Amino acid sequence: MNSWQLSASETDALVDFLRRLVQTPSLPGQEGAVAALIQSEMQKLGFADVKTDTAGNVSGQIGKDAGPVLLFDAHMDTVEVAEPERWRVDPWSAEIQQGRLYGLGSCDMKGGLAAAVYGAAHLLHAGIPLAGRVVVATVGLEEPAEGTCTRLFLEESQLHPSWVVIVEPSDLQVVRAQRGHLEMLLTLHGKSAHSAKPELGDNAIYAAARVIFGLEILAEQLAEDAFLGPGILAVTDIHSHAVSRNAIPERCEMIIDRRLTVGETEALALAEIQRVIAREGVRATVKVIEEDVRTYTGKVHRARRASPPWALDEHHPLVTAMLQAGRDAGLRPGLSKWYFATEGAYTAGVAQIPTVGFGPGDPNLAHTCNENVALEQVNHAASTYAALAARLLHP
Repeated sequence: MNSWQLSASETDALVDFLRRLVQTPSLPGQEGAVAALIQSEMQKLGFADVKTDTAGNVSGQIGKDAGPVLLFDAHMDTVEVAEPERWRVDPWSAEIQQGRLYGLGSCDMKGGLAAAVYGAAHLLHAGIPLAGRVVVATVGLEEPAEGTCTRLFLEESQLHPSWVVIVEPSDLQVVRAQRGHLEMLLTLHGKSAHSAKPELGDNAIYAAARVIFGLEILAEQLAEDAFLGPGILAVTDIHSHAVSRNAIPERCEMIIDRRLTVGETEALALAEIQRVIAREGVRATVKVIEEDVRTYTGKVHRARRASPPWALDEHHPLVTAMLQAGRDAGLRPGLSKWYFATEGAYTAGVAQIPTVGFGPGDPNLAHTCNENVALEQVNHAASTYAALAARLLHP
């Protein structure tokens, strides 16, 4: 047993906490019950300054107020149940089978959340001195608006972390890069007419078809990064507007999901689509989606669906420390990347805080039916978080 391995009683308590997290539904904007559960657990474990901010984010800390800050960032919310008829267990049962805990949010990302809380608590109970603070923050609204609640938490708390670990599932690999994300609305304008006389109108659906073909070609020509891979473009939704079913549609709208690789920007992505529009000779506009999101505390915030890509050099001290912490805890982690967006969209992409990802669970199981996480990985993650804090903050 290495010094970072949780005791049997700590492991049992960690699993019990994770089960209760999964058994507590926490859809976006409805995280209140799970937030109360997290706050109670942190207080029971001896965290200091446990609080819930105006946006409903819950945080607690261990260590000294002076000195650098290591932030473990987790989100409380989950997506809706995917394909409910295909689930083998009740999505909120937190049933354990052959060392794996099944349930909605078990992998994305209540396993990482529970591991972060108990990893920090292990330092406290082991009496490890720290020349700084470990802060565990659990935020809401990640699924519909990644980065928004982390930004609100950091602004309200006036916290300035030296390092951030995003505890999303990574199969216990060290994530040093993440694609950016744009959600765009492309609107094509036509002219209404009776479908018996289509030549009097301008069919917006036909215009959309030409643009979609152009976008399909564009998707094969996007920039590529040696580590993060190529940019991605996909049309994910489309619908038209007409005065009746026997009228030529005067408007057609589509949603474009754009994943940015290193070197790509929002301005570049918009310009590429505008060139497709111009080439096809259609009347259309494209813009990044902005929408209001409401926290469970009732606060309404404007969320802009845009975040830049980020990448930390493989030799950055935080990457090196995270790899070594994994080895300290008995693992052999390698370097990886996320193709999806996380709260790192704000901490690394906007705030420019050194950020890595590390968490239990197979990221390919996120948002799937029969979502599950290996309890051994949850336990290893907690040990690694404790080992990292000691490496970065030991006096």
